[in-house]
Amino acid sequence: HIQDPASQRLTWNKPPKSVLVIKKIRDASLLQPFKELCVYLTEENNMIVYVEKKVLEDPAIANDENFGPVKKKFCTFREDYDDISNQIDFIICLGGDGTLLYASSLFQGSVPPVMAFHLGSLGFLTPFNFENFQSQVTQVIEGNAALVLRSRLKVKVVKEHREKMTVQNGIEENGVVSANLEKEVGKQIMQYQVLNEVVVDRGPSSYLSNVDVFLDGHLITTVQGDGVIVSTPTGSTAYAAAAGASMIHPNVPAIMITPICPHSLSFRPIVVPAGVELKIMLSPDARNTAWVSFDGRKRQEICHGDSISITTSCYPLPSICFREPVSDWFESLAQCLHWNVRKKQNNFTVEEEE
Repeated sequence: HIQDPASQRLTWNKPPKSVLVIKKIRDASLLQPFKELCVYLTEENNMIVYVEKKVLEDPAIANDENFGPVKKKFCTFREDYDDISNQIDFIICLGGDGTLLYASSLFQGSVPPVMAFHLGSLGFLTPFNFENFQSQVTQVIEGNAALVLRSRLKVKVVKEHREKMTVQNGIEENGVVSANLEKEVGKQIMQYQVLNEVVVDRGPSSYLSNVDVFLDGHLITTVQGDGVIVSTPTGSTAYAAAAGASMIHPNVPAIMITPICPHSLSFRPIVVPAGVELKIMLSPDARNTAWVSFDGRKRQEICHGDSISITTSCYPLPSICFREPVSDWFESLAQCLHWNVRKKQNNFTVEEEE
């Protein structure tokens, strides 16, 4: 049985009580929509509203006396300090695509459904307009909406943990002179959930990157160029599309591997099945280190002996649709990326046909 993407619907086992509102910070144009939405959620729907602490530190919000009674009802949290993963029923994003990526990063396990309003610059992942937000939010609270499950990548970075030893007068106990000695003292393991892409690049080095790509333990290729992008179908319309990859609908179970400026005419982007395990390491004879980032965040250096393991996560991001998954996606292609926009060819006149 092949499931129709349009059959995925949002249903509640019990009415939602708590909502996380994520607002793009340092954007004055979002202050009024943010206040209107929060007043509507707290006073009209009696919802528990969670807001990040730094959002309320904005002087325009902190000094607004009329907004004070609403603000007192908020539950606040701080990124990387407070765990709210089990307290949120659904999420509302006000901003651009980056706001949705940020919402994804807050939940390293199961993600609540996300309703994203287009109040940013591009808006490929944010299908809702804010003009009629009351009726649209009410519809979601009542559980009448289509969903698209956006797959994420589970990424594990294993680093050979090295620490510099301080040597008195530059001489060790055995009398050997050593200025900068590094000693391996075990491994450091970090895990991330990624919605768009993992990017491995050459960083500030002037040399080509040389990284080996393994698929289920088998070496499939060595990337020589500026780097490589490993993306989800959601991320295929982001950096991967800019690097020349195909665009994949988010309901397709796949992982895309796209080289960045490869020094090879035949290195084309490839699509592999969701669920395979990719591993990326520096080639043994690489002249320089590499750098890795996850949805543009947490950028860090990768040295010889370190590894990046990537597979499909079992925790997708449920994104609430404006209409349904297929028409929303093609609408975004047309409106945001101007896909296949061309002046129409004129038809023949009667005289020309004769």
